[in-house]
Amino acid sequence: MNTLPDVRGTRPGVDRLQEATAPQNVQTATAIPVPAGEVAVPLTRRHPLRSRLQSVWEWAAGLDIRWRYPLLIFVATRVLYLAIAGVDHFVRTGSRGHMWSLGRELSNWDGNWYLNVARYGYAHHLILTHWNTLGFLPLFPMLIWLLVHALPMSDVVAGVLISTITGATATVLIARLVTRWFGEDAVRRGILFFCLFPGSIVFSMVYTEGLLLTLVVGCLLAMEDRRWVLAGVLAGLSTAVGPVALAIIPACAAAAFMEIRRRGWHDRGALRSLAAPVLAPLGLVGFGIFLWAWTGTPLASYKTQKIDWHETTTPLAVPRALVTVIKQALGVEGSPHANVDLNLVVGILGTVFLFWGLIHMWRIRHRISLPAWVWTGAIVFMTLTSNSTPPNARMLICAFPVLMTLGAQVRGRAYTRLLTGSAVMLIVMSMITFVSTGLRP
Repeated sequence: MNTLPDVRGTRPGVDRLQEATAPQNVQTATAIPVPAGEVAVPLTRRHPLRSRLQSVWEWAAGLDIRWRYPLLIFVATRVLYLAIAGVDHFVRTGSRGHMWSLGRELSNWDGNWYLNVARYGYAHHLILTHWNTLGFLPLFPMLIWLLVHALPMSDVVAGVLISTITGATATVLIARLVTRWFGEDAVRRGILFFCLFPGSIVFSMVYTEGLLLTLVVGCLLAMEDRRWVLAGVLAGLSTAVGPVALAIIPACAAAAFMEIRRRGWHDRGALRSLAAPVLAPLGLVGFGIFLWAWTGTPLASYKTQKIDWHETTTPLAVPRALVTVIKQALGVEGSPHANVDLNLVVGILGTVFLFWGLIHMWRIRHRISLPAWVWTGAIVFMTLTSNSTPPNARMLICAFPVLMTLGAQVRGRAYTRLLTGSAVMLIVMSMITFVSTGLRP
């Protein structure tokens, strides 16, 4: 006769079941008292940092992709940039040994010129002998001026505040747009890569890219929803922000062409799409009219950029940059290794990165809208042919479809390496950009 097991002192159906089903070769950790009524779970050894990061990622991945997740990632990266600026404030000095103030760091490079426009306006005469404010478009400094006169704050704070708010808005809009292309899971990875990309430093400085991308991405969204007048208004405002926004004009034209081709010339609804390309250049046209009345020529900004700032274009821009870097490194131009232009080095690396991203975009070209393709293509053309603004981090952040595609398509360990490398470059490049004149954003 079989003898029943002794179950005295056990809980019916629980303790004996655990004893029967527990693997015999599992080494459990030191026993921890378990409150009555609860089941003891064997402890497994996990890397504490990896476990904590995994828990944070799972929590963040559960947030609403429409705005909560993008805002969380954006705010976290802004804290990182402020920490970098704070470290720079204490450990690096200016050329005369004076500490760089936080305000000076956040308004370095073009930020000073936008602040000068907001403070003093534009020069009355075309000056082609030195740098001046005529080379910068008006919408961003106008907003700084309005905010300073509306609220008690300095112009530096106003500029950074506008950049940060519009950068957050652009991030949310990009997430909404690209979700339509790749889906939510892919966009979460893309947004994290986008916010940790070195070019996102411009969202924490007195720079225009946050405002520009907000208007451009809003325009692309409006065109996908066939809200043509709204798209044209947003595009028109963007062309008063920076020269890069000129890329939205052919994007609007492409969207109108596709709409009319699909529905026919006799369809009034299709003809409304022409509002977008018609309204798109109005910002730049309006600025030209102002310059004509102010300085006597509508081309004052163009001439200033070309002559004073040496903004010229050539299809040989990148090859020339490569040759120049090699000469500098060999000492043909200056002493060996001492005068290598970091901007050219970053531009060459950015060119390689850009083509790598474009290859990934081409593989899934059918999932990306035609206007976004045209926008990206125009940005690529501008930066590859520019002698002054090669494919650096700031230009690549404007070509956001490339970054979002890489974030969506690269997975697993390759994505981890991509994200880690980007974060390291972000820290190193930002430490130089904030407090020097050797590396532009």
